[in-house]
Amino acid sequence: MQGSLFSAAAPAGRPWPAGPNFADWVAAADVALAAGHAPESLDWQPAKGAWREQRRGDGAGLPPGFARYAAAAHAHVGAEVRPRLYRLLWRLRHGEPGLLDLAADPDVAMLRRWERAVRREAHKTKAFVRFREAAPEVGGEARPRYVAWFEPEHRVLPTLAGFFRRRYATLAWSILTPELAMHYEGEGAVWFGPGASAADAPRGDAFEEAWRVYYRNIFNPARLKIAAMCAEMPRKYWKNLPEAAEIPGLIRAAEARTQAMLDAPAATPALHCGPRPESPGGALQREAAALRPGSLPRLAREAARCQACPLAGPATQTVFGEGPAQARIVLVGEQPGDAEDLAGRPFVGPAGQLLEGLLAEVGLAREALYLTNAVKHFRYRPQGKRRLHQNPERAHIEACRPWLENELAAIAPTVIVALGATACEALLGRRVALADSAGQRYRYGAATLLLAPHPAALLRAPAGQATALRARLCDSLALAARLAGPEATPPTTDQRPERRAD
Repeated sequence: MQGSLFSAAAPAGRPWPAGPNFADWVAAADVALAAGHAPESLDWQPAKGAWREQRRGDGAGLPPGFARYAAAAHAHVGAEVRPRLYRLLWRLRHGEPGLLDLAADPDVAMLRRWERAVRREAHKTKAFVRFREAAPEVGGEARPRYVAWFEPEHRVLPTLAGFFRRRYATLAWSILTPELAMHYEGEGAVWFGPGASAADAPRGDAFEEAWRVYYRNIFNPARLKIAAMCAEMPRKYWKNLPEAAEIPGLIRAAEARTQAMLDAPAATPALHCGPRPESPGGALQREAAALRPGSLPRLAREAARCQACPLAGPATQTVFGEGPAQARIVLVGEQPGDAEDLAGRPFVGPAGQLLEGLLAEVGLAREALYLTNAVKHFRYRPQGKRRLHQNPERAHIEACRPWLENELAAIAPTVIVALGATACEALLGRRVALADSAGQRYRYGAATLLLAPHPAALLRAPAGQATALRARLCDSLALAARLAGPEATPPTTDQRPERRAD
């Protein structure tokens, strides 16, 4: 065992072999745990075996948080890696389930250092592997083969096999390192072979000049920071990067090139993007100007641009009323809900579906009525991915009052049914207790105003209370039908104003 892990006086542990792959170590660790072997009783030994691609499922059965760290740390070249990983796993399985949250624990701190080092090495490998095309006599193949030489500090190739296979899916390629080589034939699986030397990889091809040209063109002398550049592209990788040969000259010329850029006259590039498209607000304004003043279509377009209260900001869109312009009955709700805000139409959510059923019970059809809301924007409170309904305030009612008044003036209905407390307040100008106003009639201009519970109240109320609310709402709708007379029937054509969702 390693002296830094266990006492130097401890007797030699039982030899415990495991193949080179992370999955091999997991299998060996499972057997050791099942046999009850404590960490200090084992001497982890490398066993012969074929390298293979490391996959996400190789850590199945390990604690989830530990599996992510261990899968990366296993690629570290440190001699203590396997004993330390087993020691952590033993502690997690024997009374320390929250061990990984203890950042100051020596085992946990080492695990995280290993994981960071391997993750950084994997990132650099992805960035700095440079393929050259092998000559036919070198590759020995009819098809082109691309070969790269790389010298990673850690055994990251098995962890990156899937990345390179997906990136170069149709090419035959090899990545050679001192310890092992990774090969792909343009199809099938990645396979591994023994290590190689730099002499086994081709040097110099057309790709090298392409890399140099690319690097010269992206190099910005005005933003040169040598320390930051070396941190991102460490010097140890330069010897295998074709573009690295350009770096010294680019650094020497950086100051002169920067000064030349400063001295050059500012260029004014010609724009070739065509005419600026019309803004949604401008289109609405233009369309509204072409319609008859005071008509419902014009009011709908004007309201779509309303910014009279803060609700217009978070809401998806203005939800204006819809229905025939000659409707004898107008139903006024409180405000749009989540479904209405997304669809741009009133009463299309659960409450609207309930309302349509109640209308059918009393002999009314939605198509014969004009439906709108006292407040035209959805007020909500975000909770995760959900948007929770919030009652509008008096300021929101007052901001939307002109739209409601103009709608009613354009329609001149016989009966108005206010659904819910917010609609009652908007139409009466004061708060009323709906429970005390059942069956009462009010005047709104030449129209009869009836007060009724909102269908959403039925959905939220307990069963017994919901039954009473349902009866009151049906009575109000039936009374509205009687007051409106037989002319309150569906129109022969759809006279709803055109809806927009801008």
